[in-house]
Amino acid sequence: MDIITIVLVIFVAFLAGMEGILDQFQFHQPIVACTLIGLAAGNPMQGLLLGGTLQLIALGWMNIGAAVAPDAALASIASAILVVYYGAGISEGIALAIPLAIAGQVLTIFVRTITVGIAHAADKKATEGSFKAVEFYHIGALMLQGLRIAIPAAIILSVPPEFVTDALNAIPAWLTGGLAVAGGMIVAVGYAMVINMMATPKLWLFFALGFALSAIGELNLIAMGIIGVVLALLYLQFAPEFNQGGGGGGGSSSNGDPLDDILNDY
Repeated sequence: MDIITIVLVIFVAFLAGMEGILDQFQFHQPIVACTLIGLAAGNPMQGLLLGGTLQLIALGWMNIGAAVAPDAALASIASAILVVYYGAGISEGIALAIPLAIAGQVLTIFVRTITVGIAHAADKKATEGSFKAVEFYHIGALMLQGLRIAIPAAIILSVPPEFVTDALNAIPAWLTGGLAVAGGMIVAVGYAMVINMMATPKLWLFFALGFALSAIGELNLIAMGIIGVVLALLYLQFAPEFNQGGGGGGGSSSNGDPLDDILNDY
């Protein structure tokens, strides 16, 4: 791996670490991070395959309040490097992603503990009216989260390929197989968590319809996605809660201004 590729991989890892906190551009999501690592290393297909599978596992991972979820960023970056650069199999990358996510969870808790002191320092500068210093502390704390992923990525890249290959070959088949099975179970848990947040009586019909359509062998994932988007758009067009005040004898009509619609009701 040449120096440019190494720099690109570490840069992607740095972005993924920051995005694990920002949640804005989604660089930490497995399907994005693994694909970018694949592009940087010249093997985007392997990165995309790994990222798509890990995305199903990480579907229900999210930070809610003070609860810190398993770290998708470290799991994605480290697994992608092992698969794309060191030639590990997709199944091996998936099996290693779970313990890597737990390790990343410990790292992010450690970094967040450090940033408590940085936040107090920023508060002190805010009372002094030094807004530049406050910005500096905030950016510094965010960069620590980026280094949380970039440093392990650099360490993995510095290890000789022969050592990593021997270590992967030394992992017994029963362990990798067990972790792969556990990863498959976590996929179901991730879906269940998402469905639990979205579940309403009006949406269960679409859930049942999806099961029925999945039995049609000729429909691939792209076709299923298109059908889902079409059904969602039709629902938005015809559902009464999204079309209040349209026509009828009520004497009120929607003109695109929610405040005006409320005032018209009175």
